[in-house]
Amino acid sequence: MTANIVPLFEVLLIEDEPADAHLLRMSFKENRLQCALHHVCDGAEAMAFLRHEGDRYAAVPRPDLILLDLNMPRMNGREFLAKIKSEPDLASIPVIILTTSDIERDVVVSYRLGANSYITKPVDVEQFIEVVRQIGAYWFKAVRLPGRQAI
Repeated sequence: MTANIVPLFEVLLIEDEPADAHLLRMSFKENRLQCALHHVCDGAEAMAFLRHEGDRYAAVPRPDLILLDLNMPRMNGREFLAKIKSEPDLASIPVIILTTSDIERDVVVSYRLGANSYITKPVDVEQFIEVVRQIGAYWFKAVRLPGRQAI
């Protein structure tokens, strides 16, 4: 008999591309990261998630970490980042930019808006899985996240 594994961390993925969301989910499993991965498709939906708006998000947990794409419809990643970092109840949630953009202006603007990390998505699947392993090793093992006791 195996015990149910309770996720140690709650992660919110904000990504409009279904293939990228699937690859990230697969990479989390491949790396055996004990996380509950919640997925929304844009910044507006992410704000509804974080504010527990409507029946769909009434009981969702507060994420320990947010993975954010920059280029999305409705509310893009930059707009979302500015919004979340301006709200005292949400500003302490670490945000990792995970995007295809390697444009220097995007990097600079993201950090100015309060991003905690900026990672350009590798196009190679094995490299992507390795990047997710590194995210897990750093953010879930080395770093103490707000509201979390040391493990």
